[in-house]
Amino acid sequence: MQSTQILKKYFPEVISLLFIILFVYAAVSKLIDFSSFNAQLAQSPLLIGFMGWIIWTIPALEILIAILLCVDRLRLFGLYVSYTIMIMFTAYIIAILKFSDYIPCSCGGVLQHMSWKTHLVFNICLVFLAAGTILSFRSNDLSISNNKKL
Repeated sequence: MQSTQILKKYFPEVISLLFIILFVYAAVSKLIDFSSFNAQLAQSPLLIGFMGWIIWTIPALEILIAILLCVDRLRLFGLYVSYTIMIMFTAYIIAILKFSDYIPCSCGGVLQHMSWKTHLVFNICLVFLAAGTILSFRSNDLSISNNKKL
């Protein structure tokens, strides 16, 4: 098998695994240190009106995305949701950096040791990885359906 074919076949799976690890790690970190996560989110000037439901929604959504990415039939949908949530997290970071005097840290584990600018770059890279994986996934689907027609 050519290296291009191997890359096309395994790229979506490897990146999906990366997102699974990321989202499970992020959710578990938040749930293990829930009181700290709650306190840090409560300090966010942009989330004041949403605290009641957002505190549980973020970890639950991260776990749900990881589950979607684990199921072959749902992986593409999971990638779209991953892409969307990463865009939202990135927009939140940009808003905090541009419009907030106080910058809270609501990330857990290793991510809390990143500066906000580093976290922004990290998120932008993940957005591009998700987009590239979606395109790769769709490209694989198109080539498979074209081969079936032949």
